[in-house]
Amino acid sequence: MASLSMFGFVALWSPYFLAFLLLITCLYFMIVGPWRTRFTKEGPPTRKQKAYFVTGIVFLYISLGSPVDLLGRLIFSAHMIQMAILSFMAPPLLILGIPNWLFERLFEIRPLKAAVTLLTKPLVAVVLFNSLFSFYHVPFIFDLANSNALYHAVITTMIFIAAWMMWWPLLNKMPGWQSLSGLKKIGYIFADGALLTPACALIIFAGKPLYATYYDPQMWLKSLALCVPADTLASLDLTGPEMFFSVPLLYDQQLGGILMKIIQEIIYGIMLFFAFREWYRKEKEKEKLETAALSQPSEW
Repeated sequence: MASLSMFGFVALWSPYFLAFLLLITCLYFMIVGPWRTRFTKEGPPTRKQKAYFVTGIVFLYISLGSPVDLLGRLIFSAHMIQMAILSFMAPPLLILGIPNWLFERLFEIRPLKAAVTLLTKPLVAVVLFNSLFSFYHVPFIFDLANSNALYHAVITTMIFIAAWMMWWPLLNKMPGWQSLSGLKKIGYIFADGALLTPACALIIFAGKPLYATYYDPQMWLKSLALCVPADTLASLDLTGPEMFFSVPLLYDQQLGGILMKIIQEIIYGIMLFFAFREWYRKEKEKEKLETAALSQPSEW
């Protein structure tokens, strides 16, 4: 088995992307800390909010900047783990980590507010994310995106934004903004999970490898060129993904589809637990209020 270290530090750890995320994190802590009084009279975010934001940034780096990104160029199952982190882990944590007053200031930009209002409507959000994710994994689109840096950056960004919009109706607590609660939230989660199932099923039950990115050596090298410096890549004697993963391509593809569905179901299962608990608590409170109202003596 060949070692990933042959690709060098830049390919493994994406220092420029890391520096960008560190800058974003520093700006976050300055805005919600020393600069906060310029924007709001509210208090600082809680430790939990700060932890959510930092964890979301860490997951974003793991997905797009750590060795997981490089590994995703080598084997399909790693790519699906990468996409699961990008779609189902980083966005909800970042939403939970940003205080409402900061969103309110951002939404003073009217075009941004209009776009978010449209894209976070539950039906639009769930269809948009699952459509983008599914279209991306159509073989010729996938191979095109992974052989061109611009196409790859655009579609990855679009999926991340769509994932953010998809999570928004479940997690936002902003007054005046449409959000889901109770049984609607539970139904939304079930619908979201169901809409991703066909794409995963096609990947899992395909009778042959679907993506030239992994079975065509030339396409594979083009994909590697998106994250490995050209001089480093030219100095390596590479033959194909089998250098790094001995599992047959078809099995790797099936494993990728299974891992995506499992990770999605685990995260949605956690969300269902909290959504059901919230609905149950509100129903019990409603029941107590109704019982208290009925037990009050009549004035007549």
